[in-house]
Amino acid sequence: MSKKKRKKPAAEQTPLGFPIPSGWKGEVTDFDPRATPGFDGKKADGKELLALRDNALDELQERLYAAHHGRADGRSVLLIVQGMDTSGKGGIMRHVVRNVDPQGVDITAFKAPTSAEKRHDFLWRIRRRTPAPGIIGVFDRSHYEDVLIHRVHGWADAKEIRDRCTAINAFERELTEAGTVIVKVMLHISAQEQGERLMERLDRQDKHWKYSPGDVDERLHWDDYMEAYTRALRATSTVGAPWTVVPADRKWYSRIAVQQLLLNALEGIDPQWPAAEFDVEEEKQRLRATMG
Repeated sequence: MSKKKRKKPAAEQTPLGFPIPSGWKGEVTDFDPRATPGFDGKKADGKELLALRDNALDELQERLYAAHHGRADGRSVLLIVQGMDTSGKGGIMRHVVRNVDPQGVDITAFKAPTSAEKRHDFLWRIRRRTPAPGIIGVFDRSHYEDVLIHRVHGWADAKEIRDRCTAINAFERELTEAGTVIVKVMLHISAQEQGERLMERLDRQDKHWKYSPGDVDERLHWDDYMEAYTRALRATSTVGAPWTVVPADRKWYSRIAVQQLLLNALEGIDPQWPAAEFDVEEEKQRLRATMG
């Protein structure tokens, strides 16, 4: 009996996760972290699709970069990636973002603010890392930490959290009006899957460096974090800067979903190669003259 031929991923399959519209009243826990919305293939199909679309993403990123340098376009993209520890943010950086030309990408991994940064408004350090025209900026964690962890641990009261959400919406509106397309992703992992990934870090010596005892401390607040994410998404998913909840228990799926969201953003911009600012035929003749 012949082996069943594996189904190839179809181009029309578009993994988009769960889009969060403005005015959403749901709960983050309504979404299945193991789901694969928009994609009905298997793991091997997902990996194949990720590789197949690398060239398309790379070309669009290069066109974005070139369009600005040719003064034809001043737009940019900002990818914001949030998620619990082990949700796969590093994998998004390695398998999606770093597959394009590094000169056109600016990745910032926001850690706890320094003493100098704390002397400023919470958005001060964020503004300094927003993408320049022609660049894809990536935030590995972001200004949303000042809403999420501060709510969970009571470091800011309810009014301060509301004020920060209002400030975030105004800040992101400024960015979109200036030509930045914002893609906001919450990598949604289950508590069980996170526990297994943390245990793997403890079981493998080569992963001990990625483990922190504080990870277990934060797990004790799991339900509080899910509530904090729900409130943050409700307050800051806007028409101009909507959130997408991407199921993250299957790493291969979250990668193709984020890749598709980036492709959508770039295709929406549709950057064009800039026209030459010189006579191409004349330059060809001049070059040939130097070639003997």
